[in-house]
Amino acid sequence: MKKKILILCTGNSCRSQMAEGFLKSFDPQLEVFSAGTNPSTRVHPKAIQVMKEAGIDLGRNYPKHIDQFINDSFDYVITVCDNAKESCPVFIGNVGKQLHIGFEDPAEAVGTEEEIFSVFRKVRDQIKRRFEKFYRENICRSEDTATLPENFRSVE
Repeated sequence: MKKKILILCTGNSCRSQMAEGFLKSFDPQLEVFSAGTNPSTRVHPKAIQVMKEAGIDLGRNYPKHIDQFINDSFDYVITVCDNAKESCPVFIGNVGKQLHIGFEDPAEAVGTEEEIFSVFRKVRDQIKRRFEKFYRENICRSEDTATLPENFRSVE
C-alpha cells in the first residue's frame, strides 16, 4: 500500500525540502510532499547544493503553503522545525499519525561560506539518518534488509 507523507516546517526552503528529497530517494513508491506555514520565495540555494552532493536534485522544487494540502489525507505528517527555537506548524487535515523530528534551521547559520556550508551538510546528514530510521521503522516494517534500497542498506 502506497504511503502518503507530508513534511512541515516554517519556510519550506531547507529542512522539509531535504527530508522530502531523501524519502523519495529511499522509495519512489512513496507520495511525499513538503510545505510551510510561511513559505519562502524559493528553496535555499545552499540546500539545493548540499543535496546535489548527496545525489538528490532539488533544483525543480519550490516552497508550498500548508493550506495547499488541507483537504488531503496523509498517513504521516512530520514536523521538522527546531521546537526549542520556533513554533512548529500544526496540520488540521486528515492524518493517520503526526510525528516530530526536529532539526536546527541551517538557513540561520552565520560565519564564513565554508562554516555555513558545514552547518547545511551537518543538518542534511542528520535528516538523512533520522528519516532512514523513520522509513525503516514505519514504512518498511521488515527485518529483511534485502528489500531496502541499495543506498540505504549500509546505514546504521
